[in-house]
Parts: sequence; C-alpha cells; structure tokens
Amino acid sequence: MGSFYVENFGCRATQADGAALESQFLDRGLERARAADDAEIVVLNTCTVTEGADKDARAMIRRLQRQNPACRILVTGCYAQRAPEELASLPGVTWVVGNSHKHLAAEIATLDPAQPAHGFVPLAHLSPLGNVIVGDIFAHTELLAAPVFDSANERTRPNLKVQDGCDNRCSFCVIPYVRGQSRSLPLQRVLAEVRSLVEADYREVVISGINLGRWGRDLEGFVGRAESGKLPTTSVHRLEGLVRAILDHTSLEKLRISSVEPMDWSDDLISLMATSPRIAKHAHVPLQSASDAVLRRMHRKYRPWHYRQKIEKIRGAMPNAAIGADVMVGFPGETDSEFAETQRMVEELPLTYLHVFTYSARPGTPAAERTDHVPVARARERNQALREMAAKKKSEFLQTQVGNTIPAITLRSVGRGFTEALTDNYLKIKIAGTLPSNRWMDMRVESSDGDSLLGRSVRSHHGTQSEVTLGATQKSNNLIDLQPFAG
Repeated sequence: MGSFYVENFGCRATQADGAALESQFLDRGLERARAADDAEIVVLNTCTVTEGADKDARAMIRRLQRQNPACRILVTGCYAQRAPEELASLPGVTWVVGNSHKHLAAEIATLDPAQPAHGFVPLAHLSPLGNVIVGDIFAHTELLAAPVFDSANERTRPNLKVQDGCDNRCSFCVIPYVRGQSRSLPLQRVLAEVRSLVEADYREVVISGINLGRWGRDLEGFVGRAESGKLPTTSVHRLEGLVRAILDHTSLEKLRISSVEPMDWSDDLISLMATSPRIAKHAHVPLQSASDAVLRRMHRKYRPWHYRQKIEKIRGAMPNAAIGADVMVGFPGETDSEFAETQRMVEELPLTYLHVFTYSARPGTPAAERTDHVPVARARERNQALREMAAKKKSEFLQTQVGNTIPAITLRSVGRGFTEALTDNYLKIKIAGTLPSNRWMDMRVESSDGDSLLGRSVRSHHGTQSEVTLGATQKSNNLIDLQPFAG
C-alpha cells in the first residue's frame, strides 16, 4: 500500500477538486501522508488564474525535488490543462493530467504501465516528455464534487462545489479554457450531499462554483429565455430554486452562498436571502471595475449603473449584511480617470470588504494581446489605494456592530482563553472562554479592534437540526417532487 498527498493551489473550486482527488486515492487503497515530504505520490492540484499561481506550482515542484526526491509527482488542475508540456518538461514530474482527465488521476497514478486505462492514450507515446494526459476540456462532462473543510481539525463550515466551468468570455480570464463549459451538480445530488453533511453534524454549508449563479442552466428541464424576451417560466433550475430546495428538503441550520455575478442576483434570490434566518446574510458580488469603458474592454456583461442597483437592493433588503466585491486594477488601457471612477463607486457603495487584484496577463486571452499595459508601479499604487479604502470601510462596518447581538458559529479555541467564531454576516469575533466548536450561538459584540470583533456569548441556539420543519418528501427520504418550485 502506497502513500499520497494532495497539495491544492488557488480557489475554493480547486480545493473541492482536491477533496475529490483524495477520495479517489483512498478508494484505491492508498494512505494519506502527513505531508508532501513523506508521500510516495504527490498530487499538485494547480491554479493558473495569475502568473503568480503558475510560479507557486513550479516552486513547489523544485522544493519536492530537493526534499523528497524519491516521490512521484502528478500535476493536475488548471495549469496542467493550459500548459501541459511546459510542466512535463520540469525535472521530477512523472505525470501531467489535465482537468479533462482529473477524475481518473488516481487510476493513472496507480496503473500498471502495461495496461491501458479506459481507452485513453497517454501522449507519452507521441512525446519524450513523459505521461501527458490532456483532452478537450469542452467535451468534458465530469464534475468532481466533495466537501471541503475550512479546518482539518474542526467540524465546521464545509464548502460544497455545485457548479463548475464558465460560459462567459471575459477578455482577461483563462478559466473557461481550462475548466470548460458550465455544468451543474444535479439537484438530487446536491440535496444528498447536504443531507450527508447534516447527518455528520455540520451546522453550516457553503455552496460555491466557478460561476455559481449559472447553476442549473445546463440541466434537463431548464426553460431558458424565450424568443419573445420573456423570463423563464420555471425557477427549478436557477440558483434561487436550488437554495429554496435546500431549505425545504434538508434540515441544514445555515446555508452560505459564495460569490455570485451581478446579473445573477435576482430579486427572488435577494428576497429569499433576506427573509430566511437559515441563509447567512453575506453577499459577494464581483465588480472588477466601475468604469464603463474598462468593463466593455473586459467583456463583462453588466454596466456600472447595473452593479450599483444590485448592491443597493441587497443593502436595502439586508441592512446588516456583509457585502464584498472583487476589484481588478491595472487592466490594459486603464487610465487614471477610469481608475478614479472605480475609486468613487467603491467609496459610495455600502461595501464592507474588498478582494483587490492586480491584472495578470494570461497567455491566449484577448487582453494579453493588447499593447497598452499599465506600468507595474502604477498598478501597485492603485492596488494599495484600494486596499487602504477597503480597510477603512471594513473598520467602519465593524464599528457599527458594537452593541449588537449577532448569531455566530464557533470555529476553534485560540490563545489566552478565547474562542474564535464567524458571524452570520461574515465577521470574525473572539469570545472570552473556551467554547465547543461547530455551535451556533448569539454573540453580544462589545468592541472592535479594527480587524475583528470582541464579544461574549449570551445564549446558544438550542434548536437541533432535526427540529427544522421538513416536508413529507424529506422525512420519507424519497426523491423530491420538483413541481412545487415551478413558478
């Protein structure tokens, strides 16, 4: 019996793929090593969203060569799909497996070299670079799905990927070309996964995807926009339908929704989030830029006024919600006045936190071919300016919470007799005393240090998951009837 270790790079979707990869290797009888340096097979599950992500993967390969030279390295993920021969040429790499064949990674790594697997032909037969196994990602229909956990030692907040791939073509983004077309985890499978997590005593589940708001559009039975321009006649296979199904047919205490593009924040989704105490009051809405000209060059599908309208609707429905955004600076051609438009909108909108990124050219994307790239020093200045603005907005939002009582889930004990928790509205809070993890409690916020909250628990949520009212279909564990969600 051999040992393996999976090292993940990048986003939550990549981490979810990594959890599924671990299951593959465990199912084939291998043991999980404590660290990459101790493993016989090391799987590098890569990201390629920026040049820095590529560098991190290459650095890890070099480190493994020094510290665990006997290990066999399998490189998979988005970088492997984008530039397989580049990775295969690096010393120490045994296999390169694209996202197209990631679902066969464990089989490939444990296969008898004399036996072909499922009819695919390793490109090693055609190339001296080793086992390079990459196929057409747009023909790929597999969706790896396994829960990911924020902490390996605490039973809290699993993340469930319910969607993969993207049908958008933003001019700066390589992700559609390495993850393929949008595809969804079927509703019954999502409900089964959530029920399993509830049965294992998890109290909060985060649903996520590469383009989460497009969940269900590829599933059989979806009714799209009619030629007349009317809205779809059913919401079963839309994100709000998925959310409503989870609420109605599982006993999950708290559902948290990951990043959703502006155009997918429907009025129904906002209303559902605002009115259900079982949905975390937390909206992440990517912005990228508040300049209309920059958004058009990015090939984004919304305009600044549209984005502003969505954020104001979310804030109006949920006055205490956390509202976050992704913002990119230094996109090719971004002028000082265009950046100033982004600064103004960020300042004016009720955002509570930002993820700020500096543009990174990705080979093969339209933006990379432009010649009007922003100087690195100027892009860094813009990045810093937005980070300072974000820190100020976060501090101000934290201060508004002082004196409030907010539900929070306990995460782990930290130094000096404190317990760390995460509030319903996505704020870290430290609680005096050592409390059990994975419990929803009402927390009284007593102060803020500018980065997190300090408080005390005032009462536990005594209701158990089994006390959540369920429909007869859930109680009998039969397949749900989708008809109630048609509207």
